[in-house]
Amino acid sequence: MDDLTLVRDHTVYRCVMGSRAFGLATETSDTDRRGVYLAPTPLFWGFAKPPTHVEGPRDEEFSWELERFCELALRANPNILECLHSPLVEHVGPVGAELLSLRAAFLSRRAHTSFSRYAASQHGKLLADVRVHGAPRWKHAMHLLRLLLSCRDLLRTGTLTIDAGPYRDRLLAVRRGELTWDEVDAWMTGLQEETDKALAGTPLPEDPDRARVEDFLVRARRASAASAASAASAASAASAA
Repeated sequence: MDDLTLVRDHTVYRCVMGSRAFGLATETSDTDRRGVYLAPTPLFWGFAKPPTHVEGPRDEEFSWELERFCELALRANPNILECLHSPLVEHVGPVGAELLSLRAAFLSRRAHTSFSRYAASQHGKLLADVRVHGAPRWKHAMHLLRLLLSCRDLLRTGTLTIDAGPYRDRLLAVRRGELTWDEVDAWMTGLQEETDKALAGTPLPEDPDRARVEDFLVRARRASAASAASAASAASAASAA
């Protein structure tokens, strides 16, 4: 089974991400798709394992195998957690529906560390652009601000919301370069400070509910194995008839 067949035939969840999901799309915005596929269990029984992720088949489309997706979500990977909260869902099957029902199980205080590390890395790249070119890549600055807003509010409320909502106009002004770098940098610094303060009183648990997620994964694997066995039995019976 080739990689793209896994995506075409075994996707359990697919959504639109990027500016369209964040409420920050313009007329030139791409449509970024992210998905989760469940590789048939028998593919794990040989030496060659199915891929943990696949690019395509469309442009700007990227998918993860269910186990890898869950592993990253349990680590509070920002991109993965945000996929689970996209308001633009294109496909959801029974396994995908249960995955979405587990969104709260993935959320924990680990988000503070993972989001902050990612933000620091992106901020460093923006500073490098300012030093070399005199200005940052404004689109990247906008998205970093949105991420910081999302993390701050997650820690304050225990709920992850990725739509920029009331901040849309100011964020788009950043993208257009209508604010100075000093103003943007000060906003970023203030948001990080607010995020750090929010950690002290956050309603999020210390750790994600790994046991609940693992139970879901094991049941999905077992159901896949049973389906494959049933299909093999039916094929055998048909050939013998």
